[in-house]
Amino acid sequence: MDASAYAFAHGVRHTRATLRLWQQTPGTVLARWFVGSALAAAGLLLAVWLIASVDAGREQIITLRPPFAVGDGADVLGVLRRNILVLALHAMACVAGFIAGSSLPMQAQHRQGIARWVHEHGGRLAIAFVIGATTFSLSAQAYLIGRTLAGVSGFLGVSPGILLLGVLPHAVFELVALFLPLAAWIIASRRGQWEQLLAATLVTVAVAVPVLVVAAFIEVYVSPHLFVALTGIHPPIVRHADGWIITVH
Repeated sequence: MDASAYAFAHGVRHTRATLRLWQQTPGTVLARWFVGSALAAAGLLLAVWLIASVDAGREQIITLRPPFAVGDGADVLGVLRRNILVLALHAMACVAGFIAGSSLPMQAQHRQGIARWVHEHGGRLAIAFVIGATTFSLSAQAYLIGRTLAGVSGFLGVSPGILLLGVLPHAVFELVALFLPLAAWIIASRRGQWEQLLAATLVTVAVAVPVLVVAAFIEVYVSPHLFVALTGIHPPIVRHADGWIITVH
């Protein structure tokens, strides 16, 4: 058996063994991931609020959609499609960590030169790449969402904190579910348990998908009512003092 086939077979065996081990204490394993994911979600929401609070916003015509206006089934599918894409990207980070930290070192002895060095140090390279990519992604999301929130806030004359409070019913579930694979990745990498990451990918995605479905329905059908209750603004049409119009899609 060549090195690649052996590494694959070894990974499958270790994944099955890990899943059997986790079945004995599923609560403990899931709790660690949820705590890590919740901390990441809280950090992102705090960054969004800070950016929206210091940004003066900009004049714009805004189309109110979920979570600021009640949508329909198409909106649910749209929200779910975007979130599944993000979840897939985060899950791939877990798979990449498994390959770099567990599979590549097993093949290092059959490589020479630069290829051997890459295989031997794959885990460290994976950590650096995922940390860099995740930091950039979260920073970009915080900035873009914060700027958008500031624009809506300035246009409606409602504080960013109130608007952010209105999206919490779905945002908390959504963000925690999306960050589960990354939380599992960070915990496993800190402990050097690279061989567990394939199992972690399967479990976190299986847990996250139904949560994202629930979050999508909350965003489209529940959060808009909380938005109205908090702001007193009733779609479909709201006129700004300067004559701008907000319409519902």
